[in-house]
Amino acid sequence: MAHKMLIESDPYETRIAVLEEDRLTELFLERRHHRGVVGNVYKGRVSRVLPGMQAAFVDIGLERDAFLYVADVYVADLGEGLATDDEAELSSPNGDDESEGVSSPGAPSIDSLLKVGQELLVQVTKDPLPNKGARVTTQITLPGRFIVYLPTVSHVGVSRKIESEEERTRLRGLLETVLAASASGSAARSGGVIVRTAGENRDAEELAADLDYLAALWQRLARRAETAGVPALVHQDFDLALRVVRDLISSEFTVLWVDGEETYTRIVEFLGQVQPQLAPRVKLDTFPSGERGLFDRFGIEREIEAALKPKVWLKSGGYLVINPTEALVAIDVNTGRFVGKHNLEETALATNLEAVAEVVRQIRVRDLGGIIVLDLIDMMEPANRSLVFAALEAELKKDRSKNKVLTISEFGLVEITRKRSRANLERQLTQSCPYCEGSGRIKSVATISLSLRRALLKLRGTVASKELLVRVHPEVARALQQDERGILDEVERTLAVSVIVQADAKLHHSSFDILEL
Repeated sequence: MAHKMLIESDPYETRIAVLEEDRLTELFLERRHHRGVVGNVYKGRVSRVLPGMQAAFVDIGLERDAFLYVADVYVADLGEGLATDDEAELSSPNGDDESEGVSSPGAPSIDSLLKVGQELLVQVTKDPLPNKGARVTTQITLPGRFIVYLPTVSHVGVSRKIESEEERTRLRGLLETVLAASASGSAARSGGVIVRTAGENRDAEELAADLDYLAALWQRLARRAETAGVPALVHQDFDLALRVVRDLISSEFTVLWVDGEETYTRIVEFLGQVQPQLAPRVKLDTFPSGERGLFDRFGIEREIEAALKPKVWLKSGGYLVINPTEALVAIDVNTGRFVGKHNLEETALATNLEAVAEVVRQIRVRDLGGIIVLDLIDMMEPANRSLVFAALEAELKKDRSKNKVLTISEFGLVEITRKRSRANLERQLTQSCPYCEGSGRIKSVATISLSLRRALLKLRGTVASKELLVRVHPEVARALQQDERGILDEVERTLAVSVIVQADAKLHHSSFDILEL
């Protein structure tokens, strides 16, 4: 599958689009004054310990204290290794394909591990949200091009996306040899290592070079932490452009277009050090300044606008409705204009098969996380359900974020969980509507007109003037003078006054003022 990457960078923001077969599948955004903190390492101080939640709050110098679960303390500090088998990988703060490490069932309580005022080194695994602080772990992971270095645990692992058992065995043997050789030489190279997907078919020299670089980085980081005050940032991860190139670029990418000379130069220099064979695939976009931008020419701007809307049309005429809520994301599949050819079961199968591919693409583009509930069109045949579920699993394998899917229920529902490490696209690009306050609904003109009627009739017997001025939003004013004219006639007759309606565009849609003249 041919991949492309587009990077637009200017003094204000960096935007990155990943295309698979010329279709947008992933989108990354970072603004200069709102850089993400995932991957950063801080020296912090425990501010609160909550035994009832088996968690603690840690002051790391951000607006809100960070949140630390007991499992993210226990694995590192007690040196128990990982409670995962050799097929799994540790959670990476950079969204790689590693699965989360889980502490053993016998893990001690949080108050036996941490005390208020205690200083510790933590790494951010999830960016803060508007109502939540960042999530952190004491289990530091430093990602390189081919490996992830785990300085605080002893573990050797291989990415699950490297499926060849022969290659997995070879890589694990190389890692053990490299670690054993380093143990007798420099203590700087102790710890654990996981081979990333990009490490497939690499030799011992390339893995060792990556390990040397990361071990030296850890030593510098540790020395800085020893002398730093609290709270303090002791290591900042790459900016978005280099981070995405480091984590994603591979031989599958035929071209990497960059709009921004300074960013282009840094990417070429970086790849020249870690993967020189891929550096020629980086191209500087030299389209005339002031003309259509890189994203515009590839249709990405249009895709971004579409990704902010709830309805997504399918080629067949069916459509999806995507509704993110506080607790979960609901995705509904509908046949829409598609009526099929033979029978309802066949129509449902065809729509569902087309829908699951688009559902997964939308999940990736919008970066939806947490619990996702997919409501498919009902299918009666078990074989058809199995076919659709297999198609969904195949699409989810393309997703780099950790996910888990449950089988289709008898009601046609599919539950998916997907790891969330940063705010989704909607949260990054939009803000809550001042009219609906995030509900997506506002009072209808008829509802506002009737509210105004009740407010006016309450004035019966208290109005001294013969005229009332009513200030309303222009849409309400039009309704009162046309469809809802009967309300004004009733009020004038009941109160024995003349009502003057004044349209005011500055008024909130559902607000109104009543003044005596």
